[in-house]
Amino acid sequence: MVGRIHHWPIRIYYEDTDSGGVVYHSNYLKFMERARTEWLRDFKIDQKALKDNLNLMFVVHEIDIKFTRPAVFNNEIEVQTKLEKLGSVKIELEQKIFRSSEILIESRVVVASVNSISMKPMRIPNEIKLLMENE
Repeated sequence: MVGRIHHWPIRIYYEDTDSGGVVYHSNYLKFMERARTEWLRDFKIDQKALKDNLNLMFVVHEIDIKFTRPAVFNNEIEVQTKLEKLGSVKIELEQKIFRSSEILIESRVVVASVNSISMKPMRIPNEIKLLMENE
């Protein structure tokens, strides 16, 4: 199942960079996390409500990332998120970061649905899956 591409723009601030003005590598993970949250919001999925009402959280289970080019202070970049697979417990996403048409980061992220109390795998509710499948 391949979904539409969600676009989330970011400007690089000085606080995102190291002393050389290059984005510090772990900040790309933060950018991608924020983009996944915005991707869920596009489906009207509220992560706080999922946790409060269903004891459900989405957590990163696996991530593969390839750093190709750096972003630097004041760049305008975009995180693109695309649904690749939707299972009963796991969601596989492709996330890429671009500066204009230049690719900076390529990643594959597997997110798992877990019970927020036991931290054990939990089936993704059908109503959530339907929202994602009918994008």
